[in-house]
Order: sequence, then C-alpha cells, then structure tokens
Amino acid sequence: MVQRFILNETSYHGSGSISVIPEEIKSRGFKKVFVCTDPSLLKFKVATKVTDLLEKENIEYYLYSNVKANPTIENVQTGVKAFIENGTDCIVAIGGGSAMDSAKAIGIIINNPENSDVRSLEGVSPTLNKSVPIIAVPTTAGTAAEVTINYVITDPERQRKFVCVDPKDIPIVAVVDSDMMSSMPKGLTASTGMDALTHAIEGYITLGAWELSDMFHLKAIEVISRSLRSAVNNEKEGREDMALGQYIAGMGFSNVGLGVDHSMAHPLSAYYDTPHGVACAILLPAIMEFNKDYTGTKYREIARVMGVENVDAMSQEEYRDAAINAVKQLSIDVGIPQDLKGIVKEEDLDFLCESAFNDACRPGNPRDCSKEEIKEIYKSLI
Repeated sequence: MVQRFILNETSYHGSGSISVIPEEIKSRGFKKVFVCTDPSLLKFKVATKVTDLLEKENIEYYLYSNVKANPTIENVQTGVKAFIENGTDCIVAIGGGSAMDSAKAIGIIINNPENSDVRSLEGVSPTLNKSVPIIAVPTTAGTAAEVTINYVITDPERQRKFVCVDPKDIPIVAVVDSDMMSSMPKGLTASTGMDALTHAIEGYITLGAWELSDMFHLKAIEVISRSLRSAVNNEKEGREDMALGQYIAGMGFSNVGLGVDHSMAHPLSAYYDTPHGVACAILLPAIMEFNKDYTGTKYREIARVMGVENVDAMSQEEYRDAAINAVKQLSIDVGIPQDLKGIVKEEDLDFLCESAFNDACRPGNPRDCSKEEIKEIYKSLI
C-alpha cells in the first residue's frame, strides 16, 4: 500500500522564533503581505508582535481582521476581495484555527477562482493550483492548523460546519513560538489543549493510522498529557511543551484523518457556537468508550504514555478503562465541563445527528456508527 505524508516545507520552533518571519518573506521575494488575524488578537496586541517586525523591516502589509471564532463563508469572501484589491502576494496568518482556516480558504480561492463558491471546497477539494504562500503563526496550542491540510468553515445559512481537505493549502512555513501563546486565558488554554489531545487520540486509532502516524500521535499524547495542566497555570515550560505537542499531533492526524468525535463536535460549534475544543473534550471519553473494542492494544499504549502505572499487568478491559479514566481526569483537572447539559437540546438531536453522520471525519472512525448510535452518545451526555 502506498502511504502519503505531507508536512510544512519549513517550520520554526521555540521562544522568539517569530523573529525569522521578515527574512522568510524577503528571501522568498514577497512584496506585500496580507496579514490575516482576528480582532481580539489586535485588541490585546498579540498580532502586533508580528506586524511590528514587518514595520521595522519596511515590509508593506495589509491587515485583515474580519475573522470570527468559527470562520464563515462571508469571512472568506470578504478576505478574497480584500486580498485582490490591496495587491498582496502572500499571507501571514496569526491566530488559532479561525485565522489560519480563513487564510487557507482565502489562499486557495485566490489561486483557484473557479472555486469561488466556498461550499465547492467541502470534502476532498477539487483544486488544481497551490494556495497563495502562507506563513502560519499559531497563538493557541491546539488546532495545529499551521501543519495540516485541512480547514473548517461555518455555513450560517445551513447551520453547519464543513471540512475541506486539500494538500495544496498547507502553509509553506510554520512559526510555532510559545511566546505568542502566553496571553491565552486558562479556559482557552484548556479547551485548545484538549482539542490537541483529541487530535492525537483520534489520529492514533483512526482507520487510516499506520506506523509513521502512530509515532507522532503517541509522542503527542505523552507531551500533552504531561504539560497541559502546567500550561493552564501559565507556566513557561508547560506552554513550550504544549506548543510542540499540539504541532506533533497535527503532523499525524493531518495525514491519516480523525473520527466521530470531531464529526459530533462540529455541529455543536455550528449550531450552538460551542467552543470547538470544549465540544471535543466533553465527547472524548464517551467516544473512547464507544470505540474501545475496535482498537486492539492501542488503549494500553495511550494509558502508558499518559503515566498510568503497571499497564502490562492489566487485562484488556482494565487498560482500556485506565486510558479512558486518564483522559477524564485530565479534562476535570483543567476545568472542562463533563457533559452537554445546558448546551444540547433534545429537540435538536435529529439535526445534530444528521450533520455529524455526514461530516467528513466520520468515515475514519475505527468503529462504524449509525445515526442512531450517534444520537445515543449525545443523549448519554445530556
């Protein structure tokens, strides 16, 4: 079997690594930068850490900040218009998944105008040309959008999110600087960190998993589980570890896919505006329970790298339960809600199940699941 693996052309890691951005722009011959970020990062002067560097080096840029927490079709369309009108030739995306997903869709449409209908990009996108070059600068430790070939756009009219998968959208450069993440509040650090853990666990057990992706996912689970509590407490070492751990998870799942946890989380964000990481985290133990009989010995290795002792002396049932309990405990420790009460309304279940069943992530789940089974998982949490 032929296996494909796609990563950034270049990535930089470590405190202060945003200092390389001007040279990367100059060395590649770019003339005017489209800076894509969101309003909160401007308000709290996080994005200005990068724009100050551009100004110091006399690099011209246009600032685009019409980006929502769950970026919409309209955010992409206005971005495409602004990119063209301002004569920009590359993108620097500063933010979490929202800014980077917006940038990917904008960059793809600029070089593939036949796909200007954003909905046409859903699923395995049919694009012909590579995106406008993107330099991605994450400010959260969770989505790993800086290293993935995926992006997610919200369709408010149809009250749904759709996943786009396109190898041509991957940023050419990722700059993973933990200093850019230091202003994240505790709640956001926890939710994005649990999103990263979900990426790692789902990527490890997905149907497309293989030895190379397993290597990344197990290391990501180890790093995230040992460092998330520290990161939530805003300790420097925890922040640095989480910046790396979420990136490693992205290296894996981008290439092998996810599962039904993400399929069920997407409609929660689209319909109720639930933060994506919170939705993933609440669902994760229930999804792990649903999948456990279809994972071989993988839960033993999850338990092991999460610090559970004596896993080799455990029965299969014991180590599977131990892995699920370790995830639950981490979630509790960082303050994630443990159910969907107050979020999901029973009268919405049919719509949520339909959306989750049709989501692009569901086919990768190790256990096939029906709409009725999806509904039962939702119901167990409300």
